[in-house]
Amino acid sequence: MQSMRPPIMGTRHMVSAGHYLASHAAFQILEAGGNAIDAGVAAGIAIGVTQPDKVSFGGVAPIIIFKADTGKLISIDGLGVWPRRITPDYFMKHHGGKIPATSIRSIVPAAPDAWLTALELHGTMSFGEVAAAATRLARDGFPMHELMSEFLKENEDSYKRYPTSYPVFFPNGRAPEPGEVWRQPDLARTLQYLADEERAAASKGGPDARRAGLQAARDAFYKGDIARAIVKFHAESGGLMTAEDLADFRVRLEPTVSTTFAGIEMHACGAWCQGPVVPMTLNLLKGDDLKSYGHNSTRYIHVLTEALKLAFSDRHHFFGDPRFVDVPIDDLMSQAYADQRAALIRADRAWPEMPPPGDPRNQGDARLAPLPIPEPADKSPLGDTSYACVIDRHGNAFSVTPSDGSNNSPLVPGIGIVCSGRGTQSWADPRYRSSVAPGVRPRLTPNPSLALKDGKAFMTLGTPGGDVQCQAMVQVFLNVVLFGMDPQAAIEAPRFSSYSFPGSFEPHAYFPGQLALEGRIEDEVEAELAALGHNTFWWDDYTWLAGAPCAIVVDPVTGVLSGGADPRRPAYALGW
Repeated sequence: MQSMRPPIMGTRHMVSAGHYLASHAAFQILEAGGNAIDAGVAAGIAIGVTQPDKVSFGGVAPIIIFKADTGKLISIDGLGVWPRRITPDYFMKHHGGKIPATSIRSIVPAAPDAWLTALELHGTMSFGEVAAAATRLARDGFPMHELMSEFLKENEDSYKRYPTSYPVFFPNGRAPEPGEVWRQPDLARTLQYLADEERAAASKGGPDARRAGLQAARDAFYKGDIARAIVKFHAESGGLMTAEDLADFRVRLEPTVSTTFAGIEMHACGAWCQGPVVPMTLNLLKGDDLKSYGHNSTRYIHVLTEALKLAFSDRHHFFGDPRFVDVPIDDLMSQAYADQRAALIRADRAWPEMPPPGDPRNQGDARLAPLPIPEPADKSPLGDTSYACVIDRHGNAFSVTPSDGSNNSPLVPGIGIVCSGRGTQSWADPRYRSSVAPGVRPRLTPNPSLALKDGKAFMTLGTPGGDVQCQAMVQVFLNVVLFGMDPQAAIEAPRFSSYSFPGSFEPHAYFPGQLALEGRIEDEVEAELAALGHNTFWWDDYTWLAGAPCAIVVDPVTGVLSGGADPRRPAYALGW
C-alpha cells in the first residue's frame, strides 16, 4: 500500500507520539543517553502540554514497559480512584442517575505518580530532566495546531461552563488560530515546582538521592501546594476530593493479559480498562483465514466487526476493577472460550445489536447488567486521548496512553491541570460492574499494547479514540502481521469501527448495528455490508474519529526499527 509518509527507520532508537513536539522531546532524551522509559515519560508529559484538549498532566497514564535485560513486562495502571466520600448511589440520589460534567466526576489524578513510578523503577534520569521540554513548551508556548484550534472552536460552549478554563483556552475571548503561539504559564509553574522540589531533595546527596528527589516531586503534588489547590477548588466547586484521597494514593503495578497470534505475543492491560478486548478479539479470529478474504473486503470487515462485537459484549458484562468485582479474566482469555464464542459469528448476517454475553464459567445466565436505551442512528459517541511509544538501543520498550481532556472537566485554577475527569467512565447505576464506589477505578478506555516475538520487543502500538481504540489497534496489528504492511502504511490504511455496544463515556450511548467506514473503502463493500445487516455510515476519507495510532515495529532479523504515526492528527515518528 502506498502511504502519504515513508516509515521512519533507524538502528539505534525510535519514538512515535501523538504530537510531533512530544516526539522531539523524547528523541532529545534518547540522544542524551536516556533509555526508553526516560524518553517515554518525556513524551507523555509533553503531550499533556501540546494536546491539552485531549490530555492533562493531572489525568491518567496507563503504561506497559518491557525490560530487555530481564525479558519481563510491567504494567502501571496510571488510573485514579473515586474519592472516599462518594457512595454507590450518590448520582442516583442527587443527579437523576447522571454523572455531570463538573468537578464532581473527578477521580484522583494518577498520571503524575505514573510518570514518577516509571522513572523510579526503570528510568535513569530525573523528573526535571525529562520534563524540561514540556516545561519550556508550556512557559514559552508552541504554535497552535489545526486540529486543536478546530476542536476549541467547536466546543467553545463546553469551555464556557468553566470560568477557570475559558480564559486559558480562549485568550482574548477566542480560540487561538493555527500557527499562533499559545502559552500555559500556570502549567509551566506546576512542572517547574515539581522539578525544583526534586532538585532540592536530591541535592542532599547520598546513595538514594535520586529516589529521594522523585519522592519529593511526588509529595509536592500529592501532599504539597498542588494538593492543597486541588482540595480547595473541590471544596468551592462541589467536588469530593480530600487531602487524604491525594496523600494516600499510589498507582498500581498490574499484570498484563496476552495471547499469541501468528507467532506474535500481544500484551494488553487488564480488565480495569478495556485492554483485554484486543487479545480477546485476536483469539476469536484465530480460526479464520483472514488473509484469504482480502484486506478490507466485505467478508474481512464483516468477520472482524462481528468478533469485535462479541469482545465488547463481554467487556460490558464482565469488566471492572478486579479489586472490587470478580472478573473471570482467565476464562475470558482462554482459547476454548474464544472458540465457543466464535461460533456465533455468522457469515451471512450481522448481529443487529450487541450479541449476548458469554458464559465463561458455565454458570448459566451470564447477563449481569441491563442495556441502555438505543440512541438514534445519526449520532456517534466521542471520546479521546493521545499515545506515545519508544524503543531504545538496549531493546527496552515503553507504551503509554495518557489522557483526560479539558472540555468536560474544569482546570484547577493556578496550577493549569484538569483533575482527572475519568469518573465519566463509571456507571451511576450500581447494577453495573464498573459502577461508582469509593476507592474504585473507573473502567478506562486508554489501553496501550506491546507485542513480543521470541522474547524481544516486536511492536509497540496504541491510539486515541475512546471506544474506537481497540478496534483501530486490532486493524493496524493485522495490517502488519497478516498483510505485511510497514507500520506507516498499516496506520494510514482505511479503517472502520462498530458502535453496536454501550459506550464507555457518560451517558453510555448505545447504537445497535452501527458501523462507520472511512470513505476510501469501496462503495461496493459498503453496500454488501449493509445487505448483511450492518447499519453503515460514511466517515471522511481520513478522519480523526478513526483514532490516530502510533507504532514501532522491530525487524526480528535485522533489528531495524520502523516507526509509523497517523497523519489524521499531528502525530510523528522520529528515529536514528
